[in-house]
Amino acid sequence: MSAPIQPTYMEPQVSSLTDEIVQQNLDYTLFSWSKQKGIAPIAVQYAKGVYLYDFDDKKIIDFSSGLMNVNIGHGDQRVTDAVIKQMQEVAYVTPSCVTKVRGELGKKLAEICPGNLNKAFFTLCGATSIENAIKLARLYTGKHKILTRYQSYHGASIGAMSASGDPRRIAVDAQQAPNFIHFDLPYAYRWEYGDESLLKESVAQLERVIAYESPGNIAAILLEGESGSSGCLKYPAGYLKAVRALCDKHNILLIMDEVMSGFGRTGQWFGFQNHGIIPDMICMAKGLTCGYLPFGCLMVSDTIAAKFDDTVLSLGLTYSAHPVSCAAALATIKIYEEDRLIENTREMGAYVEAQIEKMKAQHPSIGDFRNTGLLGCIELVKNRATKEPFAPFNAKPDEMAVMNNVAAKLKELGLYTFVRWSYVFIAPPLCVTKEQIDEGLAIISEALKIADAHCQ
Repeated sequence: MSAPIQPTYMEPQVSSLTDEIVQQNLDYTLFSWSKQKGIAPIAVQYAKGVYLYDFDDKKIIDFSSGLMNVNIGHGDQRVTDAVIKQMQEVAYVTPSCVTKVRGELGKKLAEICPGNLNKAFFTLCGATSIENAIKLARLYTGKHKILTRYQSYHGASIGAMSASGDPRRIAVDAQQAPNFIHFDLPYAYRWEYGDESLLKESVAQLERVIAYESPGNIAAILLEGESGSSGCLKYPAGYLKAVRALCDKHNILLIMDEVMSGFGRTGQWFGFQNHGIIPDMICMAKGLTCGYLPFGCLMVSDTIAAKFDDTVLSLGLTYSAHPVSCAAALATIKIYEEDRLIENTREMGAYVEAQIEKMKAQHPSIGDFRNTGLLGCIELVKNRATKEPFAPFNAKPDEMAVMNNVAAKLKELGLYTFVRWSYVFIAPPLCVTKEQIDEGLAIISEALKIADAHCQ
């Protein structure tokens, strides 16, 4: 009896260096928030300013600053030089040691932050900033509940994901951390009863939740400085001031998540500064080093920090205050100031808003454009009167057909940006020029013709 024929493994056929690189990544690495088959990632060889370049030297304009983090633009050698210099001196010391750059960065952040937010606990990323803020709020207050908003995102670690109202948490709901309470916050585009009633109802709803959960159990309210990946949903005017007042009234800490909205993205150092408040803690990452190295920071008020003068601060990370990341952050902050990127953000944000207002006349699919500085998104609708979106909140794959075609056209035409549900995000690096904005919006305009064809 002959041996069974063994199947022969065939190596995937690749036609170019780009194909080879993509295939190797698909074979040996996992991709975030995605099915692992059927994806076609961009193979980036190098990047400069607002552009990515693939291995065939195709230029792709980056209209979402990576993941809304490369605020200073790609390939700035001033950061590279600072990193090299620091690594030549000392690449790593334990967090119980100090370096010159750690103290310099802490002092600089204290200068940037308002009020008495003068103490920095350095972390590794946005999620670890959030995790430590939650832990510190509970340690400081002796209370346990954390209130957060539905339609928010705070990170992918278990505590940060449990705090998030984003549907990405649903897959791990059974494993979520306890004592996170979510509340709803309507947004103006879909509110039918006037701006004044929107603020009144939003505040009243939060007051009810606080009463139901008991102020004596609530350690903190955690909110984004400005809404990001949930759709750049605007706070009602005066809302954050009302939240600050409620926190003061009930001895609840206010934590602002500035991971995405911080460091100039909204035309201020921090998003909450557009609302005239000062929180008790600020969570930072992304724009702190603009992705050149992983890094984060939890900025804490002197009031909170003082409690731990004679009490053990039970927070710790092996790579906290990593000197090379500190050097990258210090160089990055210097670039914001030297290149006047925050001022440019305000100017270019106003320009984007004016250009998209013109685009509305050409594209019936544009229902709304929400933007603060250079953190904005277009919401596409089938019908402006009914405001029916092309894809609902937490859309299923079969509900994304039109939006997937829009996203594919953007990629084909050489634009990289974040497309989610009915949203097309516009958040280019803060160094962007009017000419580059025109270039990106022209591509978006072409892609929106696909959605226009499906309008009612």
